[in-house]
Amino acid sequence: MRAAIFIPVLLVGGLVGCASMGVRPPLVNQEEAAYAYPLEEVWPVVQAWYRERGFQSREDAARFVLQTEWREEFAGSKVAGYWHRYTVVGKRVGPSRSKVWVIRASRGPEQAPIHDVKQPEWTVDRLPGPARDGLPTGGPRVEEYDVRVPDAEAPLRFVPPEAVTNLTLPVGEPGVAGESAHGTRDLSLEWVLRDQVVPVLEARTQGQTAPVLAATKQEPGGSSIECGLPILGLADKAQRGTVMLLGEMHGTQEVPRFVALGTCQVASSGTPVTVGLEMPVENQERVRRFIASAGTEQDHALLMESPFWRSPYPDGRGSEAVAHLLEQLRWLRAQGLDVRVFVFDHPELQGEAREAAMAWSILSELAPERFALVVTGNIHPRINPGVPWDLGYRPMGYLLSRKLPSVLSLDVAFDSGTAWICAVDEKKALECGVQEAKGRDNGDRSFVFTFDKPSESGYHGIFYVGPVSASPPAVRPASPHPM
Repeated sequence: MRAAIFIPVLLVGGLVGCASMGVRPPLVNQEEAAYAYPLEEVWPVVQAWYRERGFQSREDAARFVLQTEWREEFAGSKVAGYWHRYTVVGKRVGPSRSKVWVIRASRGPEQAPIHDVKQPEWTVDRLPGPARDGLPTGGPRVEEYDVRVPDAEAPLRFVPPEAVTNLTLPVGEPGVAGESAHGTRDLSLEWVLRDQVVPVLEARTQGQTAPVLAATKQEPGGSSIECGLPILGLADKAQRGTVMLLGEMHGTQEVPRFVALGTCQVASSGTPVTVGLEMPVENQERVRRFIASAGTEQDHALLMESPFWRSPYPDGRGSEAVAHLLEQLRWLRAQGLDVRVFVFDHPELQGEAREAAMAWSILSELAPERFALVVTGNIHPRINPGVPWDLGYRPMGYLLSRKLPSVLSLDVAFDSGTAWICAVDEKKALECGVQEAKGRDNGDRSFVFTFDKPSESGYHGIFYVGPVSASPPAVRPASPHPM
């Protein structure tokens, strides 16, 4: 539940569970970063941290409040589309202890604020067919057909522990009078800030020269990289050697964005990331050259020359959002992050032959020192054999799980919206276009959640992307077929 909190309350209000001053906890613990120093000593170093990273800001130093200007996500990329700013609030815990809250506000392409306003409730009860929860109306493609999870499975109740703060800055404060700073606590960035600030304070206490608070390309929230609001539950799952299989519904803007932000957040923490996309393998060299390119108009044109983008039946895999994802991955690599991209589909094959070929292509691209994020239609990632039309069917995920020590298979979950998909109409003709996608509202915040044990349909958990919106083909085919 969101509560309106005024600045004086923030500075002297109640506190929740102080974090240990030792090793930084994983994001999943959601512990607050605390300082064993008075707020008056911490605050000047916090100000310097933001200033040296190129943030333009306005502040009320007397109340320990700082607010940055809007900063573009993937700044410098051709397809950023989202903006973020931070309201930083110093909190006095006692005479010699303090905390610093970082509250992130986000704006989407239409400049509408993005809020996390609900506690999630999601039950695993999807049934394939028109107008069912989580699946588009009009009937799913066979590749996307889902299996009902038994009623005996416990419903998923995932409540992200990060606080949502509705912060109202009092009238009369210099530079921020009368503004309402809605946003979400960014605990990940609070720990990044603490890890940089504490060594400076320790050095001063010991009479040493304080380390320089220089921005690095590996820091979330640094001057070069804005990775968006952290995806809840991702950090502890994104380990070297783990292969995370994302079973998606094609044709949305939100799944490719989830992949872009997830890659950015993991790679900027220092873990190398390999991204696998469900595109035909004959595009591998074209994609590799684009990811290594400078991203010029000519580079983009060469990428889009592939027939893949001109299918007469565009099913969502060649969407604008996927093209944007490739540009964002290219940009991350250009910033010095260790990001690789490969493709693995074999559309000329059918059934288990295709599953085996996809699995083999993925295996050939993996390395134990890297985290892999593989995105594909939601039949392929299942780790259990069997689908509605063939109980002995062995999906790609099943084959991979028998070869690899750490495979995590996740099904997509989303709030209602639209998707660009191909479905068979009443006349049994394949029709592609924008269709309704009915889901379950778990708020706007993306998260990863794993079950106590794999579901009968073969998933370890779900990844949630919020309300979905259709992404049309990146290249509209000149075709007589209905769209």
